[in-house]
Amino acid sequence: MDRLSKVLAHRGVASRRRCEELIGSGRIRVNGRIVTEQGVKVDPERDSITLDGKPVQRAGKVYILLHKPAGYVSTSKDPQGRPTVLDLVPVRERVYPVGRLDMHSEGLLLLTNDGAVTERLTHPRYEHDREYWVLVNDRPSGRALDRLREGVELEDGRTWPALVSRLPQGEVQGALPSLKDAGKQASGTWLRVVIHEGRKRQVRRMCEAIGHPVRRLVRVRMGPLRLGDLKPGDWRHLSGREIRQLHGISR
Repeated sequence: MDRLSKVLAHRGVASRRRCEELIGSGRIRVNGRIVTEQGVKVDPERDSITLDGKPVQRAGKVYILLHKPAGYVSTSKDPQGRPTVLDLVPVRERVYPVGRLDMHSEGLLLLTNDGAVTERLTHPRYEHDREYWVLVNDRPSGRALDRLREGVELEDGRTWPALVSRLPQGEVQGALPSLKDAGKQASGTWLRVVIHEGRKRQVRRMCEAIGHPVRRLVRVRMGPLRLGDLKPGDWRHLSGREIRQLHGISR
C-alpha cells in the first residue's frame, strides 16, 4: 500500500505537492469514491484511480543514465531558477533523479520513475557502492588517505570507512575521455573514493576534513551502473541487461 499522492506522482500526474492539492480539491476518486483527506493509502495494483472522471493510467517504467555536467542542479525544479538535470533529458514521462550530485559535481546520474529501484540504490542500509574520481588540492599524505579509509568525523557524525587510492592522471584520461583537461591539472591529485553512504556533499566534506579540498568530482559508478564513455550532457536509456541488474538489487 502506498500514499495516494505518491501513486499519482509516480504515474506522472504532477509533483507530489500538486497531487496533494488535487486530492484536497476533490478531483480524485478511488474506486468511485471521492477522496479529499491526505495520507490515504491505496493499492496501486488493484485500486481504480481517476482524475476528473478519467482513469489515471499506470506509467511504464523508465530508466535513463545521464552524464551530469557541472552547473546543473539534481532536482526536478529549482526555486532559484537554475538549470536542472531534467532540462537535459526531454522525455515525456515524469522521471526524477536518484542519488543527487551537487551543482558543481559531475558524472553518473540515474533518472527513473521506479520507486523500488530508487529505494534500494539510495538507502544506506543496502550498502550499494558509489564510486567517485576526485581531484583534490596538492598531494595527500599516506596518513591523510588512511583517515578517509578509517572514517572521518564530520558535523553530522563519523563516516563509514571508504576505499581510497590515488589515480594516475593518464588513467583518468584513458578511462574517461570527457576529462580532456585532466592532464592540465598537475598541481592536484586524482583520487578514487568509494563509499556507500549518501550524505549531502559527503565526499567534498571528507576531503576538506583532511585538508585537501575538492577541485573536481566525477561520479563514475553507482551500484551496478557505470558512466563509461558517455559525454557530459549526454544521456541514454539503460540496456536490458542493466535494467535486469537493477531489478536484481531491488528484490
